[in-house]
Formats: sequence, C-alpha cells, structure tokens
Amino acid sequence: MTTIAFIGLGNMGGPMAANLVKAGRTVTGFDLSADSCDAAKADGVAIANSAVDAVQGASVIVTMLPAGKHVLAVWNEILPHAAPGSLIIDCSTIDVESAVQAHTLAAKGGIASIDAPVSGGTGGAKAATLTFMAGGSEAAFAAAKPVLEQMGKKIVHCGGAGAGQAAKICNNMILGISMIAVGEAFTLAEKLGLSHQALFDVASTSSGQCWSLTTYCPVPGPVPTSPANNGYKPGFAAALMLKDLKLAQEAAQTSGAATPLGAHAAELYAAFEQAGNGGTDFSGIINYLREQGRK
Repeated sequence: MTTIAFIGLGNMGGPMAANLVKAGRTVTGFDLSADSCDAAKADGVAIANSAVDAVQGASVIVTMLPAGKHVLAVWNEILPHAAPGSLIIDCSTIDVESAVQAHTLAAKGGIASIDAPVSGGTGGAKAATLTFMAGGSEAAFAAAKPVLEQMGKKIVHCGGAGAGQAAKICNNMILGISMIAVGEAFTLAEKLGLSHQALFDVASTSSGQCWSLTTYCPVPGPVPTSPANNGYKPGFAAALMLKDLKLAQEAAQTSGAATPLGAHAAELYAAFEQAGNGGTDFSGIINYLREQGRK
C-alpha cells in the first residue's frame, strides 16, 4: 500500500488528505497549526511531529502551502529525507518561477516532481471533485495521476515544469475578470429595474453565459448553492483571488503579455480586500461595485 506524506493540512489540504484516507491510502501529515492537525487526525490522518518525520518511508509526498517561499523552504527541508525513487507533488498555487525552482530541487535529489495546483475551492476539496492542472515530465505525471484521481475529478497534464501553475493563474485571471463582469451586469440591471431572475434566465442561456453566472451567481436566488445565498461565506476567499491575480500580473510583466483587464481586476480586488473583505467570498465583489455606484 502506498504511504503518502501530506504537508499542509489547512482548509484545502485537510479535506484532500482525508479523501486519500477514504481511498485506502496510509497518510501521515503535518501542519504548523495544531487545530488543522487535530481536524486531520479526526479524519484518519496520522500526525507527525515535523515535516521531516512525515516524509519518512513515504513513496509519495504532497505539499499544499500558501506561497512559493513556503514551498521552497519545505522542499529544501524534506527532500534530503525523501526515499529514493519517491514522488513529490505540490498542489499549492504559487508563481511559475518558484515552481520551476522546486522541480530543480527535486531533480537534484533524484526525486520525481509535479506541480499540480487545483481549482474547485473547499467544496471541491471535500467532495473530491477538484480539477488538477499538472506540470512535469510524462513519467512523473503518470505516477502522480492515480493519487490525484483520489482527490479530484479532472486531471490535466499541461506540460513541463511550471505548466500547471501557468494554467492555474491564467484560468483564475479569467475567473476574476468574469466575476466582475457578472457583478457589473447585475448592478446595472438593478438600476434599470430588471429582476435578478430575469437577467439570469436570459444571460444563462445566451451569449453572456459563463461559470461565474451559472454556477457561482453573485446574487441570492438564481443559483441556490452559490455563496450569495450564505452571506458570501467563502468557498474561495477574495484574498485568494487577489493572490492569484497578482501572480498573473507578475507573470504578464515577466513575459511581456498585455493583460489590461487582468490588471484592473487585480486593482478592484485589492480595493475590496483593503475595505476589510479579504475573508469574504470573491463573488462578494458585487457589493463593492454597488457601493461604488452610490458614490
């Protein structure tokens, strides 16, 4: 039976590790948060005293961490203790440059590696319906796929080292921009006396159709499962959307790509966060747009 080490047991990592346990894997985890460790332990994850202890004897290592600097620090710490021939998978969302550096670290230690950020939020993490965007060699992807399939529904090999991160930030730039567009449309509809349901019924079956509208509608009513019906409690927090939009802008500047809408979306989410809404679901940006319309 494959033994898996899971480093980073937070809102995303915890449920992902729990799904590996449900799938019959032996999982040893570690997190700096005692509360996160306790929650994971209740889900059947064995808790180690350190990240180094967690990887002892593991054939697969999964990391789910906040930023590139954390991934590089943890990989530098654990890779010397990883078993020869093992595989390391990073599911964090980080900058492409750090992802490539992480792959280089693994290669120097003779460890196969994949960058595999996710889409689907905490709901997808709990339901094991995440989408994984993977970067790395064909052989490493083939080894990682059976593990990823136990935590997600769609697994896509996007290319070489860092390609998973590239796909993630491009996808989330689309998401951030489209949510603002949908929010603007509903705020305009409100000013014009058009009901939320009427706009939804038209746009959801017309050329304005998009995921931000049909699955994550930012107003209560039309999509009962959207955060708008639960006080904008986050499935995907605005602070995380801002993080991804900033990563996209860094990549755009480095590569020379023109992303004016992406840049403006980052500015709007920065203002939304600065107003104290970082812990609100990103679809709550509609409330910021409404406030701007009152000024």
